[in-house]
Amino acid sequence: MLEGAVDALVHDPDGIYLDGTFGRGGHSRLILERLSPRGRLLAIDRDPAALAAASEILDPRFSIHGAPFAELDAIARSQGVHGELAGVLLDVGVSSPQLDDAERGFSFLRDGPLDMRMDPSAGISAAEWLASTAESEIARVFKTYGEERYAKRLARAVCERRRELPITRTGELAELLKQAHPAWEKGKHPATRAFQAIRIHLNDELGQLEAALPAALEALAPGGHLVIISFHSLEDRLVKRFYRDAAKGDAHLPKHLPIRDAQLNRRLELLGKAKRPDDVEVDANPRARSAVMRAARKLA
Repeated sequence: MLEGAVDALVHDPDGIYLDGTFGRGGHSRLILERLSPRGRLLAIDRDPAALAAASEILDPRFSIHGAPFAELDAIARSQGVHGELAGVLLDVGVSSPQLDDAERGFSFLRDGPLDMRMDPSAGISAAEWLASTAESEIARVFKTYGEERYAKRLARAVCERRRELPITRTGELAELLKQAHPAWEKGKHPATRAFQAIRIHLNDELGQLEAALPAALEALAPGGHLVIISFHSLEDRLVKRFYRDAAKGDAHLPKHLPIRDAQLNRRLELLGKAKRPDDVEVDANPRARSAVMRAARKLA
């Protein structure tokens, strides 16, 4: 959804934009192509590999900042552009390069160290978390963040295994979950939901998104665009609810009253319906099949 996201985001080529999830720079590079010499782009990422990739962009209109995207408010303030942004883009979740690098430990399809941290220098690894966390908490994480039906069964299998040997490799965990899972969706690996849950929990991905949504709204200038791409239902549910509430404002008031948007406390205008990738994009990139993009304009 590269082109569609940038189309929805860039409405003023002279504006100041923020890419809150640089990744490997696909969106940022296209945004820069759309900007005039007076435009400016700030990018944020907490992944050291992403920061290294960003250092290759030698464009005076571009700057990269190492931080979680929930800190976009502080970044905008430090750059003197808070309340002046023409657009904010968030492409949330794990990136393809992170999944493809076995050493990062995100994928159950590639054997590597069981890490899963977006920033390997912060927090604890997945292996450390599985070794030290109570069975009930592991089950809660599997259920809450992975929507795993057999969360308790899988958590029990993890705890039984770790009493004998530590689980330190993605391949070990994937095989353990496969053996413990009584039934799984056709075409989906039985470790999918548990791996997703561990990753979301370790990186506080939903907490980051919850903090970033109001921060992005405040950092935008009136008329600025907020574009968010999410990849699973938990993320999209947060985004959809935030957009809906900000677009409705104080909707309990009678509709016939002559009241302005500002008096209703309406903060956003939705820019069309949620968009999903077409068949051509999914064929080219199967990982895009679950993507949902939502866009809105700040009213005041």
